[in-house]
Amino acid sequence: KQNNSILTAAEMAAHTSICQRLEQLTPAVPVLSEESADISFDERRNWQQYWLVDPLDGTREFVKRNGEFSVNIALIEAGRSILGVIHIPVTDVTYSASLNNGAKLYHADNLIDAISVRKTNLNNITIAGSRSHGNEKLKQFINKLDNPEVLSIGSSLKFCLVAEGKADIYPRFGPTSEWDTGAAQAIVEEAGGIVVDTNYKRLEYNTKASLLNPSFLVIADKDFDWRQYTN
Repeated sequence: KQNNSILTAAEMAAHTSICQRLEQLTPAVPVLSEESADISFDERRNWQQYWLVDPLDGTREFVKRNGEFSVNIALIEAGRSILGVIHIPVTDVTYSASLNNGAKLYHADNLIDAISVRKTNLNNITIAGSRSHGNEKLKQFINKLDNPEVLSIGSSLKFCLVAEGKADIYPRFGPTSEWDTGAAQAIVEEAGGIVVDTNYKRLEYNTKASLLNPSFLVIADKDFDWRQYTN
């Protein structure tokens, strides 16, 4: 990301527009965006509620022009994502969820579907993988399973595949930032799934100075224990 590049311009334009609208909507609620990540922990540690924004998730996909990038907006309260919206500009599709209200998929033709995760069948496993971030740990995980299907897709759309019942798990063994996961976690959880680290502890937000997440698992069937395949 070089200064004045098309990518930087697109991210900053989206950041500015989203932050302005959120500040109009909720003047008392602060906004933390990827483009304003220099806000110190000393300042944000006292936030009980704030907006968490990724104005352009899937920068590699944006550069490749494959359409697999999104705009992610989450509302965080006391370390938990309680509202999430993921919008895919190219297809005009939106996923959204809020606490105790379920998860929904809004189609470009204005149709709305309630979405939910699926039960896991070891004979028919589908993994949401990464088009740009696959690594050796992911390969080892895949190899422990019996010929699973791997759906390779960019950005937070991997979470959405789990949330709408098209994949059983999205394992992420590598660094991400909190704005990459906040909106998607709300959607997965309201669809019936879980988002946990490799010790099965739920991902939390704004609990430390670093905004990096640990490795994590996005799991459809919360009753299926994946630890035998991740250790």
